[in-house]
Amino acid sequence: MLNQSAQISLDNLETAFDAFRTAHPEFDATSQLDDLRSTDYARLDKLGHAYLDYTGGGLYAESQLHKHIDLLSTHVFGNPHSSNLTSLAMTELVESARAYVLDFFNASPDEYVVIFTQNATGALKLVGESYPFGPDGNYLLTYDNHNSVNGIREFAHARGARVTYIPLIPPDLRTDVEKLRQGWALANPSMHNLFAYPAQSNFSGVQHPLEWIAEAQDKGWDVLLDAAAFAPTNRLDLSRWKPDFVDLSFYKIFGYPTGTGALIARRDKVHKLHRPWYAGGTLSFSTVQGEGYYLTPGAAGFEDGTVNYLSLPAVEIGLRHIDSIGIETIHTRVSALTSWLIENLMALRHSNGKPVIRLYGPPDNMLRGATIEVNYYDPDNTLFDCYRVEEMANQEKISLRAGCHCNPGAREISLGLTENELVACFRDKDRMTLEQFYHVIDGKTTGAVRASLGIVSTFADVYRYVQFAKTFIDKHV
Repeated sequence: MLNQSAQISLDNLETAFDAFRTAHPEFDATSQLDDLRSTDYARLDKLGHAYLDYTGGGLYAESQLHKHIDLLSTHVFGNPHSSNLTSLAMTELVESARAYVLDFFNASPDEYVVIFTQNATGALKLVGESYPFGPDGNYLLTYDNHNSVNGIREFAHARGARVTYIPLIPPDLRTDVEKLRQGWALANPSMHNLFAYPAQSNFSGVQHPLEWIAEAQDKGWDVLLDAAAFAPTNRLDLSRWKPDFVDLSFYKIFGYPTGTGALIARRDKVHKLHRPWYAGGTLSFSTVQGEGYYLTPGAAGFEDGTVNYLSLPAVEIGLRHIDSIGIETIHTRVSALTSWLIENLMALRHSNGKPVIRLYGPPDNMLRGATIEVNYYDPDNTLFDCYRVEEMANQEKISLRAGCHCNPGAREISLGLTENELVACFRDKDRMTLEQFYHVIDGKTTGAVRASLGIVSTFADVYRYVQFAKTFIDKHV
């Protein structure tokens, strides 16, 4: 097995890289990212890290930090909920960031509004608690969704709406389109109907068609598009695609700052959202004796308390950083690297001919992102625990991610967990520890190993991962 002091053969790496460039000539057009890696992200190679967890969190450039620190250290900024000089200065930067978010996603300010939240989860919770679910209304979603999208079903259930899940078809884990269209037919034209799906799966990397947005809307659905895993390496053009609600976490796109996300909502649909409470920052006026209040019009009426105002200028700095590179350049690079990585992982065989890995998701680059989910198996087809694989990768300074990645639907379909097994688990969950609960489904894993690529991924990173994967050849659990 590789160890930290071992070096990948430079000759082998160069030979493999030459073959890769021949197979993917488009990669050479992204060479500016290699220069960026050696300057703005130099800490990666200085510390010997192969970072393959971009879906977990993006990486920030040093220049982003410098620009933000320079801004804060040379100005005085106050809470924007006032009209004094320092507050007005901060308000100007907050609104500039809001406008740049719209510009980055090519969304007209006449058509869309940006509501700042803690993260994508905060944006989804805002929709869930505020959407007017009711009896005979509908919440439709795919099995392939983040838990924060799944969690909206609790609001729907509580208000008597029908919740319908659309299954996935293994092994590629794409949505069953026939059943999806049957689901769209459930829309009640006299009630409110919300359809939610991810532009890109954070589990399998599957990219679900953006054409579904208009198709669902034509059948009476409001559409919530989860763009958290899609936006870091793909262009989301809101002048072409018109979802009603879009959630984002900015750190997924450019690493810094964390704790800041957004809900981008269509102005002609945001009026549907009715907050179940009010808070400081959302009000123009309230009274104790009269028990009344007026919400502030626009985005501020949805931004509880004081926004993370000192971080919001860093959002604009980060988006400008991505714009200076070009999201298409990032997309081209990660697509080429993903294709090579999948091909080489799937080619690994034990001496008896059995595969070393099992891939969850598409085996090619058609409608898929730079997220590669696998499990490792020994020559007897016995599964290596995904968390053990993660530990072993840690020893080589390779950052992978093990688990179900908050996407239980994709996990259950890909790993073959049945409804009966899961119902049995939850029947007795109050009498079990979490560890006991995890082991109820005998002989089946609860997760997999995810590699994900991003802005400064290099061929050396994916080559290094394949060398690590090769160490499982003929290794027994």
